[in-house]
Amino acid sequence: MIASEPGIPPVPFEQFDRKEVCRDVFDLQCQDACGGTVALTAAMRFNIDNLHPLLRLMPDTMLTSDLAKNEPAIPHLLDAMTREVQMDRVGAGGILARLADVLTATLIRTWVEHGCGDTTGWIAAVRNPEIGRVLAAIHLEPDRDWSLAALANLIGISRSGFAERFLKVVGETPARYVARVRMHQALQWLRGGMRVSVVAQRLGYDAEASFSRAFKRIIGAPPSQFRKGSGAETNSLPVD
Repeated sequence: MIASEPGIPPVPFEQFDRKEVCRDVFDLQCQDACGGTVALTAAMRFNIDNLHPLLRLMPDTMLTSDLAKNEPAIPHLLDAMTREVQMDRVGAGGILARLADVLTATLIRTWVEHGCGDTTGWIAAVRNPEIGRVLAAIHLEPDRDWSLAALANLIGISRSGFAERFLKVVGETPARYVARVRMHQALQWLRGGMRVSVVAQRLGYDAEASFSRAFKRIIGAPPSQFRKGSGAETNSLPVD
């Protein structure tokens, strides 16, 4: 569906006369549209499950024009994509896909930093210079043995001071947050076909049974339910 601005009845894509420029790129013909208008659309799959706090907080629609006020790179990325569409050069499809990746990541980052208006919870934690750095490290290496001391050392403060600050900003203890991130990563590995025993070993568990109990406590179902091909979904699962 395509609409020129909020509140205008959208028009189904199929109703436009269109000419294929390259794979998955079309030149739409519309008499009412302004000349030279370029509409960029894309679909992306994120390597995170729908329990991730980012996906739960993201709105259905983000206005690029609003986010561009806080990120000068956004108009340049859009211009680069527009040129690729209009020039129809060799390899345009691949370049457009990479530019779309960068644009999407930039839009989400800008929304987190400036556009969401949420000053509490996970968003506030990400915006916090010190706690945000800790969260990034945890998500980057979920299989690392994150002790309280290791996390505190990332920002150079005492364990007690870090634990108090983390709880105040994030709303839960470091240990609980790390456990949730690790189990959500385990969920992705299981869905990719990794055996339960291998996931348990990768996360540092000596026994598969111990991992299974921790996984079920946080995800709400045993890990065997989420092996690739099981057909299980996380939509009905609890967040914690």
